Amino acid sequence: MKIGIACFPTYGGSGIIATELAHMLAKKHELHLVSYDKPVRFEDEMDFSFHKVELLSYPLFERVPCCYSLALVSKLVEVIKSYDLDIVHAHYAVPNAMSAYLAKKICNDSAKVITTLHGTDSYLVGRHRSYKEVTQFSMQQSDGLTTVSEYLKERTNTEFDISREIRVIPNFVDPQKFRRLEKDQGQKIICHSSNFRPLKRIPDIIKAFKIISQEINCELFLVGNGPERPKAEKLAKNLGISKKVHFLGNVKNVQEILGKSDLFLLPSEDESFGLAALEAMSCEVPVVASNIGGLKELISHGVDGYLIEVGDAEALAQYSLKILQDPRLQGEFGKNARQKVLKKYTPDKIVPKYENLYNETLKEK
Repeated sequence: MKIGIACFPTYGGSGIIATELAHMLAKKHELHLVSYDKPVRFEDEMDFSFHKVELLSYPLFERVPCCYSLALVSKLVEVIKSYDLDIVHAHYAVPNAMSAYLAKKICNDSAKVITTLHGTDSYLVGRHRSYKEVTQFSMQQSDGLTTVSEYLKERTNTEFDISREIRVIPNFVDPQKFRRLEKDQGQKIICHSSNFRPLKRIPDIIKAFKIISQEINCELFLVGNGPERPKAEKLAKNLGISKKVHFLGNVKNVQEILGKSDLFLLPSEDESFGLAALEAMSCEVPVVASNIGGLKELISHGVDGYLIEVGDAEALAQYSLKILQDPRLQGEFGKNARQKVLKKYTPDKIVPKYENLYNETLKEK
């Protein structure tokens, strides 16, 4: 098949999965990735083509968000016509799904559109009154619609009037890339990775780490950047733990940190899936996370990690200590997490689900 993938290039899960999916599909199909910049997991030796969306620099458009949407439509039309695409797979509803639909219509329906919802694109941004009608329309008009979790499927059906089938295809991780690495056993490493938005609740991690660090020799590695970083840095300093808290910024090879970590924390207010947690689990790292959203589908309490109530920094600390102070338990949880990944969330389990959807969609009139 000839497949185009439209995505955002940022450190969020949607762009990462879109890029990894393109890489995996390119082993059998012709792949074209379209975005305004190269995605974070994009490497120069990737076996698929990248097509950059060029934006017009014009004062009138500085505060007009439609300029990217329209530029994306034009680029998708160009790629569909130039390479005779069969499928355009839009990751993230706003504006990628709508742009894909318009491109399809301009090209006289010569390509089918698949839309994958990743979370905030539907129930946060997409539900806003400025975008809801167009988001709902683009979902309904997609030739195939998927979500990354059962939770997101249910929430999408609740928030929107969608009559078409929504198929659940979870995220995946490459277990060869994300695996356990040798490390110094003397010091425990606690890790978190995100885009530092308020819903990630970074202060809860800092407060919990304060309690943990009083009991054991440990350090906290925070991977990523975002609006909450300055507040988190200030809190770490005020709590007197700034020397043990490392703000690493955006790291390209996050697997090198996860592979040597002992624990991963994800106390978010909301997660449609929790790709960062999945990557940690693949590295045999137990996870303590909020008992919400897609995380409840991913993590089994008392088996490969623990689930806490949102905002309970004390519980976050105590469950962390329970794991870190018991090497046997940490090892058991880590192995269970890895086995779950190998059983359910590897490319060979997930990528064929997308291929099957593409093939089924192409057979439809």
